[in-house]
Amino acid sequence: MHGTGNDYVYVDLFDETVSDAGALARVVSDRHTGIGADGLILLAPAESGDADVRMIMYNADGSRAEMCGNGIRCLAALARAHGRTQEDSMRVETDSGVKEVELRKEGARVDMGDPEFDPRKIPVDLPGPRIVDAPIEVEGQTFAMTCVSMGNPHAVVFVEDVEAVEIAWIGPAFERHPLFPQRVNVSFAEVVDPGHVKQRTWERGSGETRACGTGACAVCVAGVLTGRTATPLRSRLPGGELFLEWDDEGRVYMTGPAVEVFHGVWTGDGV
Repeated sequence: MHGTGNDYVYVDLFDETVSDAGALARVVSDRHTGIGADGLILLAPAESGDADVRMIMYNADGSRAEMCGNGIRCLAALARAHGRTQEDSMRVETDSGVKEVELRKEGARVDMGDPEFDPRKIPVDLPGPRIVDAPIEVEGQTFAMTCVSMGNPHAVVFVEDVEAVEIAWIGPAFERHPLFPQRVNVSFAEVVDPGHVKQRTWERGSGETRACGTGACAVCVAGVLTGRTATPLRSRLPGGELFLEWDDEGRVYMTGPAVEVFHGVWTGDGV
């Protein structure tokens, strides 16, 4: 399935078993010798009575991730299609808490919750209550970054021309910069107008993806914090568009597509 081009292999643990999810993620994600994906997402029974289903997510490199905005939209659509819930609105457990998802005609709308700004909780090794347009040197270049967690760590950098960013070179250096003890996702955003941005994201553990839902949310928040953009916001990514809103109560909402591409049987050995 994919959400705005951000594609994952999904396994329904209501019917299937996976012995080593990290290893399976690495194998199936390979775009030459596997299925090809940005990672692996498991649809599982909820572990508490506060949710309908659970999302367990692994990046393409086999590392476990807390949250994925595009992934959770697809998981909600899959759960509904497979009868794991009978409602179009559902609560999904993730490693960053329970998220509410509503399936609508125009796409799936996710309540992504409140952004986190405390550097200790993002985490980023810088002082202060918030990191807004703070300088960071990466590969000999100085960038102004705003840091926010949307259940996973993000750095947002606003640029004049997002297509000119050499993300395959600068992205890995950002991801593993010493300031980020758990690595980081980095988004580069170009402001078209206050209600519209163009964005590219280097995702921790997966590289550049065609879309990043939590990254789009982080860009929305960072744009408002720095006065560059307004809310609601339309984010144009390589894989399509996402629609974001940071409401008066501090919660971020994201709406976008959830598309099943194909289903099949994995016959690979060892996982």
